[in-house]
Amino acid sequence: MHISEVLKQREISISFEFFPPKNEEASLDLFRTIQELSDLNPAYVSVTYGAGGSTRDLTHDLVVKLQEKTGLTIVSHLTCVGSTKDEINSILNRYKASGIHNIMALRGDPPKGQSEFIKTENGFEFAGELVSFIKKEFLEMGVGVAGFPEGHPSTPNRLKEIEYLKWKVDQGADYICTQLFFNNADFYDFVERCEIAGIKVPIIAGIMPVTSRKGMARMAELALGSKFPAKLLKALSRAEDDEYAENVGIHWATEQVRDLLDHKIAGIHMYTLNKSKATRKIYDSLGIRNLKSIR
Repeated sequence: MHISEVLKQREISISFEFFPPKNEEASLDLFRTIQELSDLNPAYVSVTYGAGGSTRDLTHDLVVKLQEKTGLTIVSHLTCVGSTKDEINSILNRYKASGIHNIMALRGDPPKGQSEFIKTENGFEFAGELVSFIKKEFLEMGVGVAGFPEGHPSTPNRLKEIEYLKWKVDQGADYICTQLFFNNADFYDFVERCEIAGIKVPIIAGIMPVTSRKGMARMAELALGSKFPAKLLKALSRAEDDEYAENVGIHWATEQVRDLLDHKIAGIHMYTLNKSKATRKIYDSLGIRNLKSIR
């Protein structure tokens, strides 16, 4: 089932994101995490690529394993980085054969040591081109694209940013899932600007709880342009250690999710960092343990 259809069926739609493990021990830990979170009945789970497509095979192995061993709806990330059109076509055929029918289409980050995106010969330069290819060659595939409530790091012109997003949707994208943010006002403003531009597909809000000061610094590197509100920074500065910092981050994210649910947005996507604790605490605090209700 396509994610756009999953969203229509749920009163509350919350999904989880994981990244592929790099070794056997990490793989076992990840599957424990997924088992711990599966009883929360997520709308879907997605699996990322590493920077520059560095974990492409690991991503495929993980999504196929999830497809075979769980009853979850799976979304696999697919990027333009380092792949020709023929290679992309081969990957999509493997996904199709494995029963994977949902793709998150991204341009992708440059490989390590490379500051700018460089188009692969006979590849795709923009995510919109990848969306168009998937929709023309793989009619059974549902496709999501990324949105940036705080602004795309490589597109300082906010008007152009929405134009580019509209183009991706016009190429066939079924929904938008946003980058993480910490101020819901930025998300609501982003949604309104999408509406003004004529973007009518569902927009899912991306949430990642801060779990440590070191983790926050890493989040700032991964999500270039992310803004940490002063109130959040003040609360974290009062935390005596990482355990307290984690509680602050989970509380902040919980309030974000509560407010988003009150506004009845299309869905919430939890960036789990392959851990279950923060997500489960947010569920417990909000009393949303059972998400099987439908519209």
